[in-house]
Amino acid sequence: MRRRNAAALALLCGAPGWSLARRGRQAYGRRADVLAAARSIAESLSLDAPWVETTLARARFAPDVVRLIMPAAAPSARDWSAYRSRFVESRRIEAGAQWWRRHEDWLERAAGRFGVPAAIVVGIVGVETYFGRVTGRFRVLDSLATLAFDFPSGRSDRSGFFRAELGQFLRLVRREGWNPTAVTGSYAGAMGMPQFMPSSVLNFAVDFDDDGRVDLLRSGADIVGSVANFLAEHGWRRDMPTHYAVEPPPATVERALLLVPDIVPSFSAAQMAERGARLDDAAQRHDGPLALIELLNGEAAPSYVAGTQNFYALTRYNASSYYAMAVIELAQAVAAAR
Repeated sequence: MRRRNAAALALLCGAPGWSLARRGRQAYGRRADVLAAARSIAESLSLDAPWVETTLARARFAPDVVRLIMPAAAPSARDWSAYRSRFVESRRIEAGAQWWRRHEDWLERAAGRFGVPAAIVVGIVGVETYFGRVTGRFRVLDSLATLAFDFPSGRSDRSGFFRAELGQFLRLVRREGWNPTAVTGSYAGAMGMPQFMPSSVLNFAVDFDDDGRVDLLRSGADIVGSVANFLAEHGWRRDMPTHYAVEPPPATVERALLLVPDIVPSFSAAQMAERGARLDDAAQRHDGPLALIELLNGEAAPSYVAGTQNFYALTRYNASSYYAMAVIELAQAVAAAR
């Protein structure tokens, strides 16, 4: 079941309206820095250099990608309640219950094999793509090339990350025989229903139904198995809660000290209590480090939880406590709806 890098990964191609979206975009062609990158990618990944050069020459600068990767010009205050309402709402919950029913057998198998509860897998797929309704309309080649070679100024430069992902994408399409200009995904280059970056497809996607290929768009088995495998490989621990209720220390200094590690579990229950945090009985018995997670609510008082290793594992999918909590609460809501 865990054959990685299998024969093919089916992805959306030729999304409606794409021809209009790409009008006026500039092809990278023979730009010197792109040619240098092509040589480096080909050498480091043992790819055919002329093929890499030809493929990158077909990539086009995507202005919408640049716009979407940038933070808002006038960012609003972070608001957990508003963020939550985008994902934990009646239509998405009902869609999740239906998706769970369709894939119940695979969800149970994945829970047994990887130790990841069915509800958590459902929560991730629901937050990532609304159970396949929103998988992305951008050519992945264009998205990754734009962010690799023309990452916008005004925010922390992540061009190195995207250049590495571009190389992994070329490795993937070369081996699978895909048309590199026909694969679509998010503006950041994430693909399929679980929204895996190319390196994650290569490293964590699994052929869970043993049909000889990995399909992260249409195969419920492969989607479920791949999400569960990703979490297991990133430290998910069987039967461990994701978080506990906590009252933060009333003293500002003590609270600030507990918040320094952010989402990384760093304190024992006893150490948190010594700093003035109040944990319930279950949290006090927790075997392992915890993190004090603060979720801002705009002008209202923040919300707090004590995050475990499993909360941290969810942030390996998206390095945001708001994201992890949305996955958890959508998971709980869908489970309750069933």
